[in-house]
Amino acid sequence: MTDTGNKLQPVLRLKKRVQFLNVAANGQKVPTSSIVLQLLHRNDGEAGRVGFTVTKKVGNAVVRNRVKRRLRSVMQEIAQTNAFQGIDMVMIGRKSTFEKPYKAIVKDFCWALRKAGVVLNK
Repeated sequence: MTDTGNKLQPVLRLKKRVQFLNVAANGQKVPTSSIVLQLLHRNDGEAGRVGFTVTKKVGNAVVRNRVKRRLRSVMQEIAQTNAFQGIDMVMIGRKSTFEKPYKAIVKDFCWALRKAGVVLNK
């Protein structure tokens, strides 16, 4: 597994409920087998922001925290080569996020971004 302990910079995070609700209400939703990606193009050219959500349906606190760590790691890996300027994203973990291989989650995330119209750098 390639989970890392690196944290995203605080300016890149969505933390308030109203921010999550704004993305859900005004953005687009791309479900995959391991994550659900909600994405809102702000078109303001400012830094991209991301939030992570894992509901209690996924499992107990240990499982939910592991899923969140995996989602953060996937985001950290993809954000190293992509800026995501003017984009708010919410990554929602599923039960399969806990069980799937890390590379499959990365692949699902990249597919969801392309489906949402985000151009990725390799």
